[in-house]
Amino acid sequence: MASQVVKLTISLPRDLLALTDEIAAERKISRSKVVYQCLEEMAERRLHLKMAEGYKALAGENLEFANQAINITHEILTD
Repeated sequence: MASQVVKLTISLPRDLLALTDEIAAERKISRSKVVYQCLEEMAERRLHLKMAEGYKALAGENLEFANQAINITHEILTD
């Protein structure tokens, strides 16, 4: 499903506007497309960071579970 496009007016420092124009000219795309692509890249990076945090949390939980399982197994085998 395609997202609805909305118009937006923003203010930028001159140097960022110049950079936007430079990128737009290099890629032969509009300023809007430059901003769109930058936001898409930021959203993707943000998602990857959140996923990495989740994986790290899971790794800690899995390690704790494994240690508990080892302790229980050791208790059972030494009885």
